[in-house]
Amino acid sequence: MMNYNPVTALAIFGIVSFLLFLIFRPEKGWLWKWKKTSKSGGKTLTEDILKQMYHLEDSGKTADIHILRDALKVNEGKLVYILSRMAAKDLLHIERDRLILTKSGKEYALSIIRTHRLWEKYLAERTGYDQREWHKQAEKMEHLLSKEETEKLAEKLGNPIYDPHGDPIPSPKGKTAEFKGIPLSRLSKGTKGRIIHLEDEPYHIYEQILKRNITIDSLIKVEENDKNRIVFYSEGEYFTLSPAVAENITVSVIKDEDFKDPGYFRLSRLKEKERARVVSISKEMRGESRRRLLDLGFVKGTPIKVDLKSPMGNTKAYLVKGTSIALREDQASKILVKKEKV
Repeated sequence: MMNYNPVTALAIFGIVSFLLFLIFRPEKGWLWKWKKTSKSGGKTLTEDILKQMYHLEDSGKTADIHILRDALKVNEGKLVYILSRMAAKDLLHIERDRLILTKSGKEYALSIIRTHRLWEKYLAERTGYDQREWHKQAEKMEHLLSKEETEKLAEKLGNPIYDPHGDPIPSPKGKTAEFKGIPLSRLSKGTKGRIIHLEDEPYHIYEQILKRNITIDSLIKVEENDKNRIVFYSEGEYFTLSPAVAENITVSVIKDEDFKDPGYFRLSRLKEKERARVVSISKEMRGESRRRLLDLGFVKGTPIKVDLKSPMGNTKAYLVKGTSIALREDQASKILVKKEKV
């Protein structure tokens, strides 16, 4: 009879557990990487190419092999092979060093974009996913949902026209809503308008926008614009951005005679001993988070004041209908209030 050695058994268990972790680890495990590699030679890579080409053409640029190789980080030999297959399926034309989408290629690309933006809308409205995760999750689901599943999702969401970033969602026939706006970086001093779109790529720029709590639908006034920075006023505070970040914020310009300063500001700017009333909750506060604030009493007209402030200053408790409610600064910044005279 074999002797049982608990130390040896524990060591074997540890080694097996570690190997299983390496194999099945989400996103970075060997199995996940193998699946990603195997998929990249077929449907997923084809759809990524179509989407990339569509965005390039939509911005007035022309795709070529080098641009696609760098954007998609794929081996050039494999890319050439997939492109030749796509040309044979009449998804694109190859003209010397230029790549041009055919009609069927554009329709296919728009269907992928439709699924992507609908999934982002779903994550924003129906789940607790952080907005930093929306794009990454939609990049996966755009390849997995069938046309029928996409249409069921659209119906479930009420057939939205725009995604949570302000991008128009293509219709089932490939038509998109009118989108008129100017990048914030190109607006002159004194220009007034409303933010209508926040570009989520590249991510490192989008993250800077999120960190500043800049939100869609906010009214703004440009205070300064030069080659080094753009300064604008919105909802009770001043924001300073680099031109590169401001380029990814789109604004719908409002004429001076049509612009009325609403006089409200963000709850996060409310000082101790000041009193205010809730005006609204930002559109950026969605789903369960929005419903929770409404349930707690943050509805239009509700009196509010600062009750307590944390030593670090990043959390405050606000007195709402006799109850002290603690909010982080990023949460309070999405509640608009108007000051009351004491």
